Amino acid sequence: MTVLAYIVGVLVLAVGVAASIALHEVGHLVPAKRFGVRVTQYMVGFGPTIWSRRRGETEYGVKAIPLGGYIRMIGMFPPRPGEDPTKVRVSSTGRFSQLADEARKASLEELRPGDEDRVFYRLPVHRKVIIMLGGPLMNFVIGTVLLTVLVTAHGMLAVQEGARVAAVAECVKTFEAAQTDPSCAGAPETPANAAGILPGDEIRTINGEPVLSSADVGRLVRPRVDQPTDVVVLRAGTERTLSVTPILNTLPAYDDQGQPILGADGKQKVVETGYLGVSSAALLDYETQPITAVPGIIGENLWRTATAIVRIPQKMVGVWNAAFSGQERDLESPISVVGVGRVAGDVSAGKLDDVVGESWGDKAWFLVMLIASLNFMLFVFNLIPLLPLDGGHVAGALWEGTKKGWARMRGNPDPGHVDVAKALPVAYAVSLGLLVMSALLIYADIVNPIDLGG
Repeated sequence: MTVLAYIVGVLVLAVGVAASIALHEVGHLVPAKRFGVRVTQYMVGFGPTIWSRRRGETEYGVKAIPLGGYIRMIGMFPPRPGEDPTKVRVSSTGRFSQLADEARKASLEELRPGDEDRVFYRLPVHRKVIIMLGGPLMNFVIGTVLLTVLVTAHGMLAVQEGARVAAVAECVKTFEAAQTDPSCAGAPETPANAAGILPGDEIRTINGEPVLSSADVGRLVRPRVDQPTDVVVLRAGTERTLSVTPILNTLPAYDDQGQPILGADGKQKVVETGYLGVSSAALLDYETQPITAVPGIIGENLWRTATAIVRIPQKMVGVWNAAFSGQERDLESPISVVGVGRVAGDVSAGKLDDVVGESWGDKAWFLVMLIASLNFMLFVFNLIPLLPLDGGHVAGALWEGTKKGWARMRGNPDPGHVDVAKALPVAYAVSLGLLVMSALLIYADIVNPIDLGG
């Protein structure tokens, strides 16, 4: 059942990602057709075609590598000034110029009689921008709809009153002894372990006093050295009263700001305190949000996404070290589609119940949140003003509009269309960088994945 649940989680995510990609391309396709551009292909995926069918003048299909998609519009790049669009030739000798010529030729090779006004490069600037922004905006809409339903119907994780037992130490050993022999052979049990306290228990009261936060656990235990103490916990919906006797423990002393407290001799002071042998965590639960809170939540999500994308080059150093040096993977490390799939599978298989929740409803809503987050990432990432991303084409259109507007203001002739094909060397460099980064992330997600449950 665990394996089946894992597969179900991965499949749900895969369907969500595929649907997001397909709708992204619909965001380009619909305005392109609306503005009269001839679209020859609409494809989900890259590589060899698995299935396709022609409807009118457009071939719709699915390709073997489900890591993106595209629509093919005729005339994405303009011919050189004075050149006949139907007779574009590769005549340059420089390598970069040849790349531009080849792109122009491929862009115009499907031109048919009557298509002269159905090419992309002849569209007004605002229509080019609408077409190229259609895909990212579709991802934004998907993410917004999913997140709105999520936070208003299911809620967001919020800190509740109380504390949860995160872990229970089995035995009492000094740090030095544990380094030499990590087993508990011959060592006394911790008070918590002896009393039967378990990870996941919700601590309600200690010695009759309510526990309102994880900090209260230490505060209430510290003064009760060698004193029998009743601890009320909630486990599987039932309250249980457990008797526990804290033992004396010596710990380094810190002030309220977390700085070491030093004695007159310059050494850090120590404090004697009661010890149970538990680590506690904040108690989290889902709280529904009003619709008025949604814009702020979306704005915060977009800001976090943009910040994470900006930090990707810096984070890739840690990914490299985790992949090839065995270092621990940073929880904020970027992950590939393989890593996201592993997270979805772990959620469905119950490996992240402490983080997500045990019910199937909680797991399903977490997958919804995951798909929403991926769509916000696609929205922000595609706005980067570099080819081959949508933002690169938008930047080219805006630059064309700026040049034409400046020429009109000065009474100069129309400067013509901006030759975006000249930026293709940058596009190839960006594509190569993305390919290398993706390969590294996929490898790291296989050999040293992020452990959200750790």
